[in-house]
Amino acid sequence: MAHHTSQDWEFTDDRDHLVRAPHRPARLVAYLPTAAALHDHGIRPVGAFGSAHDDPAAPDPAKSGSLPPDGVAYFGAGSALDLEALLAAGPDLVVALTYGGGQVYGIDPEAAKHLEERVPLAVLDVGRGRGLAGIRGRLTALARGLGAPEQPDALAGLEAAERRLREVAAGAVRPRVLALSPAGPDAVHLARPYAWPDLAALAGLGVGLVDPAAGQGANWSTTGWAEAAALEPDLVLTDVRSNAARLGDALGPGIRTLPWNPELPPSAQEHARFYTALADALEDVRP
Repeated sequence: MAHHTSQDWEFTDDRDHLVRAPHRPARLVAYLPTAAALHDHGIRPVGAFGSAHDDPAAPDPAKSGSLPPDGVAYFGAGSALDLEALLAAGPDLVVALTYGGGQVYGIDPEAAKHLEERVPLAVLDVGRGRGLAGIRGRLTALARGLGAPEQPDALAGLEAAERRLREVAAGAVRPRVLALSPAGPDAVHLARPYAWPDLAALAGLGVGLVDPAAGQGANWSTTGWAEAAALEPDLVLTDVRSNAARLGDALGPGIRTLPWNPELPPSAQEHARFYTALADALEDVRP
């Protein structure tokens, strides 16, 4: 039986795996938005990686949050992940995501297996089974386990932003808010509000999200721009990740838009910032 000293570090991840290290990890590599959220907790990762949707050469600024542009190595994305360079950086913990079922997101299964044989791998679940507060809470639990201090100011800021958004959304006439990801000149992906933890959280705060017609696609309803315009949104949340097309004036001129990142770093600071921007936008479009 292995003899464990009190120096051992342990964390039970969302696959129910007990992740163990001989000491508290200090050299972290994480999926980009997760790396940014850890940075908001005062933990500076040594590196980050993207998903199959991302540019393997450069991190997506929409997902990078407060990460400093220099000083955090980027090891590529998806099947173009440079596993050798990642391992050569000497990480003592890799943090990845799953959208449910324990399948590691953003790393090919073979590469994930090879990686986990070499480095402790903690996987956090960001699937629809978990609410936004739960996703944020699990990231916070990991950060605390890695030595991050509590953040009463950030939490107070988030609570204030939630309170204000709830007040702004509670008017007699609720503006119609449509979240979408442009797919090009002929097609657009309309988000199903309850498929996305951040949109479900907005609905919970009283924001009047437009639900696209039922049909194919668990997360998105893919349709033409005319169908999207027919939903008559007052405010459009537009996917600004680098893999999304640009919106342009596909919905006609003068429509009020707000940048939306479905993969916002799960920190109190980032969520408060988004809620504040949304409250401002709703005040602007209020009839």
